[in-house]
Amino acid sequence: MLTVSNVSKGYGGRTLFEDASLQFNRTDRLGLVGPNGAGKSTLFKLILRQEEPDQGLVTFQRGITVGFLPQESAPIGEETVLELATNFQDPGTVSDDYYFYADGPAIAKAKRLLKGLAFRETDYERPARELSGGWVMRAHLARLLVQEPDILMLDEPTNHLDLETLLWFQGYLRNYAGAILVISHDREFLNQLVTGIVEIRNERLYRYVGNYDVFLEQREAQQEQQLAAFKNQQREIGRLMDFVNKFRAKASTATRAQAKLKQIDRMDRVNSPEQASSTVDFAFPQPEQSGQRVLTLRKVDFAYGENVIYQRLEFEAQRGDRTVLVGPNGSGKSTLLKLLAGVITHQAGERDLGLRVKVGYFSQYRTEMLQAHRSVLEEASDTPARVTELYIRSLLGCFLFRDDDVFKKVSVLSGGEKTRLALVKLLLDPPNMLLMDEPTTHLDIASIDALVAALSEFIGTLIFISHDVYFIRSIATKVLHINAGVLTPYAGDYDYYLEKTKALSARVALTSATPGKGLSNGRPETKGGRSEARPNPQVSGKDRRQEGSDARKALSVQKQKVSQWETMVAALEGKQNDLANELEKPTTYTTPGRALTLNQEIRAVSHDLARTTADWELAATRLAQLEAEI
Repeated sequence: MLTVSNVSKGYGGRTLFEDASLQFNRTDRLGLVGPNGAGKSTLFKLILRQEEPDQGLVTFQRGITVGFLPQESAPIGEETVLELATNFQDPGTVSDDYYFYADGPAIAKAKRLLKGLAFRETDYERPARELSGGWVMRAHLARLLVQEPDILMLDEPTNHLDLETLLWFQGYLRNYAGAILVISHDREFLNQLVTGIVEIRNERLYRYVGNYDVFLEQREAQQEQQLAAFKNQQREIGRLMDFVNKFRAKASTATRAQAKLKQIDRMDRVNSPEQASSTVDFAFPQPEQSGQRVLTLRKVDFAYGENVIYQRLEFEAQRGDRTVLVGPNGSGKSTLLKLLAGVITHQAGERDLGLRVKVGYFSQYRTEMLQAHRSVLEEASDTPARVTELYIRSLLGCFLFRDDDVFKKVSVLSGGEKTRLALVKLLLDPPNMLLMDEPTTHLDIASIDALVAALSEFIGTLIFISHDVYFIRSIATKVLHINAGVLTPYAGDYDYYLEKTKALSARVALTSATPGKGLSNGRPETKGGRSEARPNPQVSGKDRRQEGSDARKALSVQKQKVSQWETMVAALEGKQNDLANELEKPTTYTTPGRALTLNQEIRAVSHDLARTTADWELAATRLAQLEAEI
């Protein structure tokens, strides 16, 4: 359907693509990935014919239709929501004969799709310009789905969707009749949807079969293979050069030395594995340590008008907590975060900060944190911290605001740029209690990895909301489920929460209304910030002794399981080491096909090792829980 042939494209002396090619077929569902500035949006523009390549061709099969959803700022006029969803003159079309008419079936379909995207029937006749930017993007998304173009091109489509709508959208796309090309930072979304990954790296397009997790495995194996081949070749070159340097000065051996030089020149050089460029690299400056009790809410009431969210709410955060808030939409997660931050004021009760606590709030709506009329540098400089402009510009540079980028107005920044700027402002005046509402929205995958690495080193207290399962698993050590004003704490990480609630999937569990037994009136039964099990007065002493004996047996069994997993992990690591060492030996390459076999074995062992390590971590987590209960 679509062919990108030997395309080159550059701007102002910088090359984005050099001889890049891609074949896109009717059944393809591809994720497009790469670091900031690699050229993802530019490739979309080339496909949409919004820009022309410097060299090469972008061609389509005759009659193919293309629908495009930009990341933000899609056009809008005076139409209603329903009119927008049934406006079929799409400027993203690449075919001249792509026209539709808003007939009865199309209108009925638009209404079904709008409902799936969480619009109410009363919204259909509202002027679209009255909606927020996120809801306008949903209406544009409905328009594309009504049209059903042959190729659906989506740029970060999940940014404006709540989790429940995202799950509906993900399910709808699984059954979509056309081909899909999507840019997304959401690993779980890519894992559930795509059958292939196209990576933009060092001016080329690299295609992989499988979802995002499989792509990571393949790329790692590929880089290991390339590194081994590079080392082998460098050793061979070094051996030949030793001969040349030793014998070329002697007349009797100069000819042989010259032959060795020619042998080196004839080699097909293996490059060292390519490293990603233009990624965010930062660490949170470590703040002053707070007291053990960080923040307490006592008997707090809060309502939006007649809509009561919390009554007599009790909550306490301890130093070092890394808590993710989960629960259905409208349950009060963002409200709790704002109450903790002091952004909104409770109607009754008490909010008590602990000793030396400094709160930092990272809003889901970046515009609440930034002044649109300011430049990037002006906004970053608006900080109580006593720092120099040189330091500020250095930190901005770490977040990819370089050279004249610091003079761009906040109003023209992309969603990802606004997120990075908001992070800069937090870093300039670091808190020791960090409250974050969807911090990964608009960040690309490399930036999310950098944020995970930085938060892993953060010594303060963290409470956050996210629908990024990868991010949650990487950061959270506690889970707090919220529904209808009821808080249910889980003193373990996200996998522990999934195990306890017997969740059907990691994604669905984020918005489940009834994951487990709740605690009345939003008040967890706690003592010293930890869950306390109350003894049942109807249980006899004999039964309690039996329960203790059962618990000790379970602990012994779990220790054996952990030991078994550790042994398996060690064995696989040893096997992986042996295979890698053999691959690096020059003699390996004298046996035809041996290197290929070794690489296949390494990939299989790496896959087994990742799976076994995950099982070991789960068993070790369960062991720690059992030890804490005895």
